[in-house]
Amino acid sequence: MHSRPYLLPLALVALACASSGVGAPAPAPQEARVVQDDDWCRESGYDRDRDHYCEVREFTLRADRDVITVDASPNGGIKVEGWERNEILVRAKVQAQSRDEGGAREIAGEVDVSLGRTIESDGPRTGRGEGWSVSYRIYVPYDSNLDLGSVNGGITINDVSGEMRFRTTNGGVHLSGLKGDVDGRTTNGGLNIELSGSEWEGAGLDVQTTNGGVKLYMPDDYNCRLETGTVNGSFRIDFPIMVQGRIDRRIEATLGDGGRTIRVTTTNGSVKVAKR
Repeated sequence: MHSRPYLLPLALVALACASSGVGAPAPAPQEARVVQDDDWCRESGYDRDRDHYCEVREFTLRADRDVITVDASPNGGIKVEGWERNEILVRAKVQAQSRDEGGAREIAGEVDVSLGRTIESDGPRTGRGEGWSVSYRIYVPYDSNLDLGSVNGGITINDVSGEMRFRTTNGGVHLSGLKGDVDGRTTNGGLNIELSGSEWEGAGLDVQTTNGGVKLYMPDDYNCRLETGTVNGSFRIDFPIMVQGRIDRRIEATLGDGGRTIRVTTTNGSVKVAKR
């Protein structure tokens, strides 16, 4: 099978040209760089009785988006990390499965990763025992707004400050070092959240799952308005709290001197609030 370059959509090329001034030459389209990442590729999750192929494509984008939007459906996960650079690095893990390695390579070669207004992928229709997926690891400036979505994939966000919205149907959620206005949902998956500092900086945190446990870790001297609970599951909190009204499966309490609301809840699953 002949390989082909993966190019940025023309819309991005036009945008770059417009921002450089009237009459300025358009920059050359960016080609994907295929990079080595054996450890990530080993996290395939595919049927071991089928041959599969994995490659990681890497792109660098200008950090001029009001919102970084990513759609990893179907079957892809998303991990976003904040960093000091004023650019966006997108690493897309393209996986394919077939009856033999040649077939898997061919399917992967037909998967396109689009870097338009939404970072997403499109691929071929596949037969029985075949399939493909694309997962993302994206590095963004610390101050970034995010809109992330997937079906059958987890979501991880580390060290980002901004307005963040995310949702997934079947996948766990991991959050750490965040600031800003954060709102997220998963249907089937656990929540693992680590808070830092002495209080939340920004509007607040509101994350929930329907079927999955909650693990919330925070410093001993953290200040917030805590709302957490479960309908069906055990409950454990390692902080002294003062509550008003009837105590049941949902708790609203002030920790320390109070502050922004940290709301983390589940319907079916245990809740653990522990000190870091």
